[in-house]
Amino acid sequence: MSDVPDPSEIFHRAAEEGRRRLEQPLLELAATGFIAGFTIVFGIVALGIVHATVEPQFGEVARVAGALAFGVGVVMLVVGRAELFSENFFDPIAAAVERSNSWLIGPLLRLWSLTLVFNLVGGTLFVLVMSVDVALPPGSGAAMSTTAEELAHRESAGMFADAIAGGVLVALLSHLLVSVDSDGGRIAVAYIVGVLLALGPFDHVVVTVLHVLFGMRFGADIGAGTLAVITIVSTAGNLVGGLGLVTLSHVAQAIGARESDT
Repeated sequence: MSDVPDPSEIFHRAAEEGRRRLEQPLLELAATGFIAGFTIVFGIVALGIVHATVEPQFGEVARVAGALAFGVGVVMLVVGRAELFSENFFDPIAAAVERSNSWLIGPLLRLWSLTLVFNLVGGTLFVLVMSVDVALPPGSGAAMSTTAEELAHRESAGMFADAIAGGVLVALLSHLLVSVDSDGGRIAVAYIVGVLLALGPFDHVVVTVLHVLFGMRFGADIGAGTLAVITIVSTAGNLVGGLGLVTLSHVAQAIGARESDT
């Protein structure tokens, strides 16, 4: 276990990655967020196809099978170096903490806001493509529509709690990815987080909004006002979970480890 990085080393690795992300030119940042948006749609589509295939024979087992399929979408994100909102909390904050003369508020807000916007733009365009009639196997649209209605018709408090959990999971992914050294380890971590995210289901604003958009395209009883509420509540919960619980806790852990070494 001697080769396992300690909290200070993990934090230093994260800060290096955070600097790279914060220094991206606008075109690169927009393209990276756009790619992540349509990439995660493949996970949602896989969930819908598998759920529709498994449910007639095995009932509730379909939820587990769908979550197992969705995990592949998160692996694609990680391997492709795409950037998903809230997955880019820990690394840039680490870079800001290591920067002695600035908290980099402007660059952080630029990174997070543009990532969220282009995640949704890329994802929405691909939802429109994949929801064209007969583009997906029979039953897939109905499965996604049913799940979308379940997501949309929850109480706001429950939605907020699920979004906190989703923010925790995706921010933990960022931390775990800089904690492992092998490609196999990164893939395994990404897949496990993806499965857990879908199994909850725990809300990640981009995934949830795109799933609800799929449902709306396939006839779910969801209005634009409900979609706006989902977006706001999920974003707020992701910020609380990803920044408030995970990122700040790991910052405190790293600072405490440094103080104990001096």
